[in-house]
Amino acid sequence: MSKELADRYVALWNEPDPATRSALIRELWAPDGNQVLVDPPEEIRAAAAAIAFPVPPLEVHGYDALEARVTRAYEMFVEPGEHVFEAAGEPSVLLSNVIAIRWSMVSTATREVVGGGLDVVALDGEGRIRTDHQFIGAS
Repeated sequence: MSKELADRYVALWNEPDPATRSALIRELWAPDGNQVLVDPPEEIRAAAAAIAFPVPPLEVHGYDALEARVTRAYEMFVEPGEHVFEAAGEPSVLLSNVIAIRWSMVSTATREVVGGGLDVVALDGEGRIRTDHQFIGAS
């Protein structure tokens, strides 16, 4: 089950059709599911520090916010045709309901890995994502 979930999770971020993306989000995540970007980009951390705030948590909650998050990532990284997301190895079952999914952002021109990360997802009793902690740049 973890391999199927990981494959569907990674495919979601490459999905060009908005209706299919929306349906996949509703299949993969629990209604109250969320995603947390654990280590925000340096420019966000610097902007927060400049006004004396600690690093802000970047979180989205619920289907609409998840859909906006996934859609924006698709628009930024996949839609221009320069990159695609791919699973990077097999998922790891950390606990009975916690799975680690490694992924890479790959250049479509050279097939070179140009980025990647790790998502640690906790599942609810129905096998849907309740929490997704995303670590960009983790190997």
